[in-house]
Amino acid sequence: MPLPASSKTVIVGGGIIGCSTAYHLAAMGEEVLLVEKAKLTSGSTWHAAGLVGQLRSNANITQLLGYSIGLYDRLEAETGLATGWKMNGGLRLACNAERWTEVKRQATTAHSFGLDMQLLTPQEAQDLWPLMDIGDVVGAAFLPTDGQANPSDIAQALAKGARMQGAMIVEDCPVTGIVVENGRLAGIRTAQGEVACEKLVLCCGQWTRDLAKTIGVTVPLVSVEHQYMITEPFGVPANLPTLRDPDRLTYYKEEVGGLVMGGYEPNPIPWAVGGIPEPFDFRLLESNFDHFEQIVELALPRVPKLQEAGIKQLLNGPESFTPDGNFILGEAPEMRNVFIGAGFNAFGIASGGGAGMALAEWVAKGEPPYDLWPVDIRRFGRPHTDTDWVRTRTLEAYGKHYTMAWPSEEHESGRPCRRSPLYDTLKAAGAVFGEKLGWERPNWFADPGEEARDIYTFARPNWHDPVGREHRAAREAAVLFDQTSFAKFVLKGPDAEAALGWIAANRVDRPVGRVIYTQMLNDRGGIECDLTCVRTAPDQYYIVTGTGFATHDFDWIARNIPAGLNAQLFDVTSANSVLSLFGPKARDILAAVTRDDVTNAGFPFATARQIGIAGCPVLALRITYVGEQGWELHLPTEYARTVYDALQAAGAGHGLRNAGYRAIETLRLEKGYRAWGADIGPDHTPDEAGLGWAVKLRSNIDFRGRAAVQAQRESGVKKMLATFTTAPDVILSGRETIYRNGERCGWLSSGGYGHTLGRSIGMGYVRNPAGVDRDYVLSGSYELEVATERFPAEVTLAPLYDPEMTRIKG
Repeated sequence: MPLPASSKTVIVGGGIIGCSTAYHLAAMGEEVLLVEKAKLTSGSTWHAAGLVGQLRSNANITQLLGYSIGLYDRLEAETGLATGWKMNGGLRLACNAERWTEVKRQATTAHSFGLDMQLLTPQEAQDLWPLMDIGDVVGAAFLPTDGQANPSDIAQALAKGARMQGAMIVEDCPVTGIVVENGRLAGIRTAQGEVACEKLVLCCGQWTRDLAKTIGVTVPLVSVEHQYMITEPFGVPANLPTLRDPDRLTYYKEEVGGLVMGGYEPNPIPWAVGGIPEPFDFRLLESNFDHFEQIVELALPRVPKLQEAGIKQLLNGPESFTPDGNFILGEAPEMRNVFIGAGFNAFGIASGGGAGMALAEWVAKGEPPYDLWPVDIRRFGRPHTDTDWVRTRTLEAYGKHYTMAWPSEEHESGRPCRRSPLYDTLKAAGAVFGEKLGWERPNWFADPGEEARDIYTFARPNWHDPVGREHRAAREAAVLFDQTSFAKFVLKGPDAEAALGWIAANRVDRPVGRVIYTQMLNDRGGIECDLTCVRTAPDQYYIVTGTGFATHDFDWIARNIPAGLNAQLFDVTSANSVLSLFGPKARDILAAVTRDDVTNAGFPFATARQIGIAGCPVLALRITYVGEQGWELHLPTEYARTVYDALQAAGAGHGLRNAGYRAIETLRLEKGYRAWGADIGPDHTPDEAGLGWAVKLRSNIDFRGRAAVQAQRESGVKKMLATFTTAPDVILSGRETIYRNGERCGWLSSGGYGHTLGRSIGMGYVRNPAGVDRDYVLSGSYELEVATERFPAEVTLAPLYDPEMTRIKG
């Protein structure tokens, strides 16, 4: 088939993701061309195992996988092509007490997200899966709507559906380059000629990284060998559910009267470290029986009949994996109109339908159908530009595929990477570090005699008491946080105020020295960013946001500066350290190290100015995320140790303590402060989140999202963020189901413990399709489902701690 000279959208890659994206774009009436270097499915789709599960730890990713199942259910009737899809259900085993707790928590998550996940006894599980020995099984969970599919058949059916809707698919057409003119996408170069396009979608599996890199786009994925065994037929019933046995690192599905059995070994083998050998179409790697033996040894006690079954094949096919085990979707922040759908971590078949739908909407409409932050390409940052670092972290993530998903678990590999100037000082002081976007960040501090490491559990962890110590110091004396990892930007230019005024929901036309807390909204009024701006000059703003949102927020601000306005955005994250001093004694400590006036009258709340400490020019921001008076001190990195030492010396007589990010979490929960990515995000509006006070509707200033916020304020909301408390022995970590008057009405977006209150605290949206207001929320009787048990809970819409804000503003 000859190539057209142009197509509005070009998709590169004819696996399940590319075919699904083409199918959905065509269904939307978009002009689309898909080019595949060999034949459809010839990369990794054709050798995928084909298990289709739904439940993930995020509601929207679970919804996306559920969409896949709905699509696969109807695809055969729509296209006339068999898909091999069968909804035979999925079993998950638990073989020890902590795994059983994890499974029960997963069942509650399923209930929160509206999935029917049933808990079974070992015997009930064996009744569904008679081939297994249940001697070590404690319990099991069953999702009846899970299933399995034939990956190649699904992809071919999606391709046929795409063609039926007008998409053009050209095989045997390798892309040799991406055409960029004046920094903008112009088209692709292929063995058959050039094709001009407005939008480009790279769905090239493990080839995506290198192709994207040619235009400066980072796609952090690497190839890893993945093996599974296919047996000869031995009477396995066709309706046998899929089985996941995480304590034995293995999975199973029925295949033509036999079994497919594979697993995730702790010592995976990377592939194509020096580049993918070409051609590599419909090809496998040599079977590695020695490496697979560890999986066989774990499987045989579970399925004794495997010892007698004939082995048809040990299939070794490389697949692309990512550093956090989630796939990669979205528009590349480095280049407009280039979209990525890749890195599916061996669950591309389960994700394929939904991921293609979401990516198609993103391409056609400029935004995804709902918040997809866990898989958004903008979740990555500077360390992910180095493929060796990515590979190191990805191999750890692969090896943890079936290990316990502990609350607050940290990665160990590729560390330390990015370090504050205070790293060694804080480590010597007992800091136990976590990591985010490569940054080492103190999570908590061990006192002498305490073990300075995380010991993970579903019960109260070993850091619970040390965090309580830091929490109480913040409430009663003072604490010092190293928050150097904050992402920090400068917006500068004669039109800086006009540009930020359009992007920010709150007023930014404030005097120099004013601190502005604001959201940035999409056209639906959803919260895309939640950050702090400081007006540092008539033509300049200093912007501070969370560590993990560095790429995302920079991209959002930069791409929303209106055309024609003279304002430039710069990332200055690495230039400044941040020391945050909070607590009732914070003013006394700061006054001891600076000659500047830090009284309440001289330095009011929500203001900022430069002060001097120990020879250092410090931009001090009087603001708080912990509910106590205090300052964020932003200073050039070379001064960090000097200023830290001065503050510690001045604070010695005031009970000053080092404190970490886990104390920030417990303190902010007591105060009801929202966290982007958990409590607020693109699916939540300011009015729904209780942040309507920070929106400039009373002004005549237009801003992005204004019309949506105005309309919602007139019509009312259908969900409202509330805070819940329950007994101190109930452990909340998020995703617990909220029941109002016995009816499911939502789930917790955040969970933790309030050391001042002595209660467990959660935040979550109370939902009602008919509408929600303050009286509706407060008039209900509430319970929280935790690991399938219900516990009574109290609700509030006000902060639990210092609702009058006297401690902050005094």
